[in-house]
Amino acid sequence: MKFAVIQFPGSNCDFDLLWAIRDVMGAEAEFVWHDEKSLAGFDGVLIPGGFSYGDYLRCGAIASFANIMPEIKRLAKEGKPVFGTCNGFQILVESGLLPGVLIRNEGLKFVSKWQALKVENHQSNFTTEYSKDEIIHLPIAHGEGQYVADEATLAELKANGQIVFTYADENPNGSFENIAGIANKEGNVLGMMPHPERAMEELLGGADGKQLFASVLKNFVTAVENERIY
Repeated sequence: MKFAVIQFPGSNCDFDLLWAIRDVMGAEAEFVWHDEKSLAGFDGVLIPGGFSYGDYLRCGAIASFANIMPEIKRLAKEGKPVFGTCNGFQILVESGLLPGVLIRNEGLKFVSKWQALKVENHQSNFTTEYSKDEIIHLPIAHGEGQYVADEATLAELKANGQIVFTYADENPNGSFENIAGIANKEGNVLGMMPHPERAMEELLGGADGKQLFASVLKNFVTAVENERIY
């Protein structure tokens, strides 16, 4: 598989994502600037954290209108994997690829620490390498990470198994239902506030993020190969 790591003005986790998927996991990947209008030849999209466009208006709001977004939506519609972490999650909800919205943390303070998470759905395309209800630890670093949605949306997320990760032990930002990460109904788009790309080696404090990327490669690579054959 070949992944596009999207770069926006203000992205600061782009090199982390590229390193995680290419250097650690061994997949083909390269940067794509936000102003490009084609993702031809790519099989998946990774949207990094940071402060796209300086977080003006709202986090991810301006990025949702970038030239590259129609192509990201095209790949998502085709069933290709689309993953966004932190600001990438904010961009996915602002662009309508995921439901709900992300607002200021409940305490109105930026939080940066390692956080315990529970794998709520270990059968999603992004989590099959984890165990049921497994507790993992990933870094978080955000000021607008409180996930909010209306009751109908929350009920739908629960019913469809779209809540993939929740905060364990404590809720660092006030997210409804302790939500840390959600997927779309089809299961090929995932957004989460924690940073799995920063937890790829024990030397860096933990490697619980590695299973997420391993799951992506395991569950999507066969589909991509079949598509190219037929």
